[in-house]
Amino acid sequence: MSDNYEKNKGVTILAIESSCDDTSAAVCVDGVMLSNIIANQKVHAKYGGVVPELASRAHIQNIVPTVDEALKAANTSLQDVDAIAFTQSPGLIGSLLVGVQFAKSVSLALDKPLIAVHHMQAHVLANLIDQENRPSFPFLCLTVSGGHTQIVLAKSPLELEVIGETIDDAAGEAFDKCAKLLGLPYPGGPLVDKYAKEGNPMAFKFAEPQMPDLQFSFSGLKTSVLYFLQKQEEGFIERNLADLCASIQYTIINILLKKLNKAVLQTGIKQVCIAGGVSANSGLRNGLLEMGKRYGWKTFIPAFQYCTDNAAMIAITAHYKYQAGLFAGLDASPSARAEW
Repeated sequence: MSDNYEKNKGVTILAIESSCDDTSAAVCVDGVMLSNIIANQKVHAKYGGVVPELASRAHIQNIVPTVDEALKAANTSLQDVDAIAFTQSPGLIGSLLVGVQFAKSVSLALDKPLIAVHHMQAHVLANLIDQENRPSFPFLCLTVSGGHTQIVLAKSPLELEVIGETIDDAAGEAFDKCAKLLGLPYPGGPLVDKYAKEGNPMAFKFAEPQMPDLQFSFSGLKTSVLYFLQKQEEGFIERNLADLCASIQYTIINILLKKLNKAVLQTGIKQVCIAGGVSANSGLRNGLLEMGKRYGWKTFIPAFQYCTDNAAMIAITAHYKYQAGLFAGLDASPSARAEW
């Protein structure tokens, strides 16, 4: 790669995110977001979940127009870009391949350096996008998505340590599986949140698995909901949908926030964030704010567009990796699962 670029001076980064079923591109200059474009895939709804092969094909169709739109929205061009960032792991391997190969192609054609980004680290650093309201280090971040549930201790932008995580299902997966049991279409998590606003969270009690330390488990909750519904008469779900959603959501959020509070007590850190797709859930957002007021935490929640999978979080992570000189080579390959 060319060495004709200067650190910390008008550095423009083009970032690409393609880990699952959303194709996203973003442009940032010195960590300031100029654009963040997300192309959603509707094709998976009728299958009740993401179909990897269909996701890969949709990424191939979406990536060029998405990048083009991001560049136009940022009023810049590929020639102005100083580095190309991409999601390397974790994710669906076919989806990751599309983003990685596109990034490599642009890098090779324009002689620009590559920056490989870990998807879950990027979710944590999404809290740094808002330069007017962001946490100071060290901070704790509860990262909750369809595939992950973790508590992360952030010592610096590049020093992130997982101090607690789920041993089975993720919180987002629990939302979607419980929604499916209620007969709600995919993705069911947002619908549970919607109906929960109209229901009584104390109407029904479901299991809260008791895990040691800062570990999570949600498989028992799913089983508890299943067995409870199997005992009910026909029409019960329809008559009690709002209360069921409210009770399920309350249980999941209670599990999450109890562990987060335990992490605060163990570490003494009161700068607290949430991140990941489930951080868009209104119940979790409100619960964090209420707990912060109760215990004197300083709480931070990303804007909605930075909660679900997006390239802006890849760009902000790449911004710090660029400053540290952490570049990838053309031999960088995607990984479905990768350690931090």
